[in-house]
Amino acid sequence: MVRWTGFNKYNICTGSRDKQKTHFMKGYGQFCPVAKATEILGERWTLLVVRELLCGSRHFNDLRRGVPLMSPTLLSLRLKQLKRAGIVEHEPDRRNKQGVAYHLTAAGHELMPLVMMLGNWGQRWARSELKRDDLDPGLLMWDMHRRLNTDKLPAQRTVLQFEFRDVPTRKRFWWLVIKRDEVDVCLKRPGYDVDVTITTRLKTLAAVWIGDISLRDAVKQGLIDVQGPSQLTRQLDSWLALSPFAKIIPATAPPHVSGPRDKAH
Repeated sequence: MVRWTGFNKYNICTGSRDKQKTHFMKGYGQFCPVAKATEILGERWTLLVVRELLCGSRHFNDLRRGVPLMSPTLLSLRLKQLKRAGIVEHEPDRRNKQGVAYHLTAAGHELMPLVMMLGNWGQRWARSELKRDDLDPGLLMWDMHRRLNTDKLPAQRTVLQFEFRDVPTRKRFWWLVIKRDEVDVCLKRPGYDVDVTITTRLKTLAAVWIGDISLRDAVKQGLIDVQGPSQLTRQLDSWLALSPFAKIIPATAPPHVSGPRDKAH
């Protein structure tokens, strides 16, 4: 179970609500199955919404964490389109009687290999240097919290503090609060003692996350500073898992990460 605390909302203009309809994109006029599938999945943001559902997000606000630049109106529209296509269903939320929980149908789950292959292809062939507009500390924390190996951490509560030195003050500090299989992502200080502090640049940790540089090398080169008890820090790379695409070798060399200006301090 995961919860989110202190999320900053980002919206984009999607036009008048009166113009929003649940129809799909204009058809290609072809009976080809690829064309028919693209009519459903080729709309902007649609595959990223499917990605979030495949990653385990079930509630509207959790889905928004994975697509922070998508407006609530557009997300609602895409969910309606996916429901109409038989890819998504929803039911009353057991945690919140006034809310709903979304889940994939059999047709939706069949998209898993497609999304994974698309990610593999993107990691191998669509790589470019990480740009400032591509980096969002909230999205990185949301991605990372889903990949924590909580069984490698103590049974008691463990608190990780991340400091991004190249990020404005209001989004510089983040906390992951782990207790067994529950992980909370916090932008505000959670009120518990911190067990491990990780200080670095946002660009550096993102590069580690996607596999451009190993975590051990980043720490060894001084790009990431880790402080905490040795029983936790020496096993950092066993419980802080990376992107599922991190092991895919790019067709071209990954962008340069290390250097004097990349130092954590």
